[in-house]
Amino acid sequence: MQLQAILEHIVKDNVLHAKWLNTLSYMENAGAKKISASEHKEQVNLIVLKHAAEEHRHAYYLKKQLDKLDGNLCKTYTSDELLTPNHTKFYLNALDVAVCRYLKQHFNLSGYELKFAAYLFVTYAIEVRADELYPVYQEVLTGAGSKVNVKSIILEEEGHLEEMLNQLKTFSADWEAHAGVVIKIEQEMFDKWIKNLQVAVTA
Repeated sequence: MQLQAILEHIVKDNVLHAKWLNTLSYMENAGAKKISASEHKEQVNLIVLKHAAEEHRHAYYLKKQLDKLDGNLCKTYTSDELLTPNHTKFYLNALDVAVCRYLKQHFNLSGYELKFAAYLFVTYAIEVRADELYPVYQEVLTGAGSKVNVKSIILEEEGHLEEMLNQLKTFSADWEAHAGVVIKIEQEMFDKWIKNLQVAVTA
């Protein structure tokens, strides 16, 4: 089952849809916290602050979209209010660990330099994913005539991707080759997540 078909199945069911929105909110919030954790104690640039703030806002915005669905659903991020909670909760951390391992090996980085490099590459991979996922979700929402919409997030994620590209270009002349490896790592994790998501929503 492809992503679009899974999302069509989810959007038809208010409880599943609420958990999906909550899952996206959780992941956006986890991303915002990860960005903040990668910050230098003093040398924090405007883009990093902007990005963390926007990811937090996405988490809030997605939570607010729950008001458009019937029922008093998904007030917290407890496992029973998320889809594939185990995979969801460890997704970003597992990606971060794998990317840190790769960057250590190829750039011999440590400390803040490693954290910042991981922030660049992990965020790039996540923005590429968001650039694919949110438009498909919006298409399904529009097709279903849902009151929920993620158009504002799509616009901001496109801006984030451009910002990450600019930062990666200054990080390494060979950034594309390394980014390609990171994208493959993330793709494997996403494929596993989607398989588990399909099982969860069609059980």
